[in-house]
Amino acid sequence: MPAAPSLPRPLGIEACVALYEYDAARPVVTSLKNGDRRDLVAWLADGMVAIWTPPSGAVVTWAPTSTARRRRRGFDQAELLARAVARRWAVPCTPLLRRLAGPAQAGRPGRERRANPGFATRAEVPPTVVVVDDVATTGATLTAAAAALRAAGAARVDALVAARARPGRAA
Repeated sequence: MPAAPSLPRPLGIEACVALYEYDAARPVVTSLKNGDRRDLVAWLADGMVAIWTPPSGAVVTWAPTSTARRRRRGFDQAELLARAVARRWAVPCTPLLRRLAGPAQAGRPGRERRANPGFATRAEVPPTVVVVDDVATTGATLTAAAAALRAAGAARVDALVAARARPGRAA
């Protein structure tokens, strides 16, 4: 699969690194999310840790999916990826964020994505955080996560995602 394009960082994110370009990785990502292909987590995590090293002292977290989606799927794909990445890096992985109520991002235009979602912190936030997610489309989810983490005291927030969409391409 082609590597992810080099794109601008979402607001509040120091470094945003992606393994694959979303159009090419879409079958893999949707199989993980909607096809219960949890076996893909190890493969994606191996690739993700091979392309980037976190800053010293970093703690890994994830941008949680909605409670309804987690309940329907039986898991949160971003959490599975974050825990697998953290294990490979031998760094802590902590649930630092909780998703506030709001509509799903999938299928929404960029303007609506940027107004949604919201996050609140659920634990003490360390100075350096790496947010792991499956896909970055507009960067709205990562921007919202970074805003919540920085408001709670994070000095640096980085992002590592399995796939990144080109501007104007919806995930």
